[in-house]
Amino acid sequence: MKPTGAHTTQIVSHVDAEREDFVPWWRTKIDETDVALLLRSVNEKRFSMGSGTAEFEAELASILGVRHALATTSGSMALMMAMLGLGIGAGDEVIVPDRTFIATAHAASLLGAKDRARRFKTDDPNVDPAEIAKKVSARTKAVLVVHLNGHACEMEPILAAAGRFGVPVVEDAAQALFSRHGGKFLGTFGAMGCFSLGMTKIASTGQGGAIVTDDTSLFEKVRALRNHGVRDVVSHEYLGSGGNFKFNDMQAGIGLGQIRRWREKVEHCNAVYRTYRRGLANVPGLRVLDVAVDAGECALWTEVTLDARDRMAEALAERGIQTRKFLPCLHSAPHLAGTAQFPNSQLFAATGLVLPSGPDQPLANVERTIAAIQAIAPQLRRN
Repeated sequence: MKPTGAHTTQIVSHVDAEREDFVPWWRTKIDETDVALLLRSVNEKRFSMGSGTAEFEAELASILGVRHALATTSGSMALMMAMLGLGIGAGDEVIVPDRTFIATAHAASLLGAKDRARRFKTDDPNVDPAEIAKKVSARTKAVLVVHLNGHACEMEPILAAAGRFGVPVVEDAAQALFSRHGGKFLGTFGAMGCFSLGMTKIASTGQGGAIVTDDTSLFEKVRALRNHGVRDVVSHEYLGSGGNFKFNDMQAGIGLGQIRRWREKVEHCNAVYRTYRRGLANVPGLRVLDVAVDAGECALWTEVTLDARDRMAEALAERGIQTRKFLPCLHSAPHLAGTAQFPNSQLFAATGLVLPSGPDQPLANVERTIAAIQAIAPQLRRN
């Protein structure tokens, strides 16, 4: 089998673009190299999890500079497996930030753990390390931190606060693959780092996720969890509980092509971010959220806040430009709701907007979006 012209198709997430001049909020692609590696797996009759997955895991570990990488079904499952690997169960206390995708909380709550959401500063959607320092204790079984949009949490004080009680820190780096802080990749600071390989991430296998760690004991635990607690499929020695959370070699083929282009993907996402930051610098009432792209962070998306967020999104949509509003806070979910108030995180939920982004988003689309925002903003202020 040979790759066909389909390999050049742009993958647009969650939209049906009817207008010829439509600008999607996210744009990436599966290129001919990815397709060729997928077909290699098919031609060699490697369909399930095997040598192709091992090759992908080894290459990912090498890029990130860690001892172990393990591929699984999704970033959400990676988080839950990390919790299971740490022995988290019913009644255990896990610290989770309020400003994150709900999968972070579910990784703890679906296991019966009590997730205690933490607050934010007013100027940064990442969790405030001072809040973690206040609440972490001997009762805490894990701290889950989230590097939103490739922007690093302040890991040094967080690790120090957790370390005083011997509490492991797990990094939800679903939005931060190949983003660096102090020369080190996010997801490699704590006990384990969890990544997403979904369609709206820097490297995609359609669906998928990965766990990385330098702790061989933890790695062996999560590896057994991935296949019903079995060390290998020959002996079928039962080591404990688990499930079918396996990856497959066809996904691994696509993933190999994707991660081998990680530098160019990061460079383009950051070029998109820099173009927005420069072009929107003087728009009154609009703020481009900080990502330290000049220090090695990867701006997966370009995020802005503005008071007239909803009206701006509607006006851009009328011009064929798709955006995405920030996800709601965890405390707004009825099954997670408590009595605590989180005004800072709620502020981001009410004003945040993701602009057209992605490793294959043409810069011409970015310039068009900037021009539209510059034209719309004065009208919104007058109204």
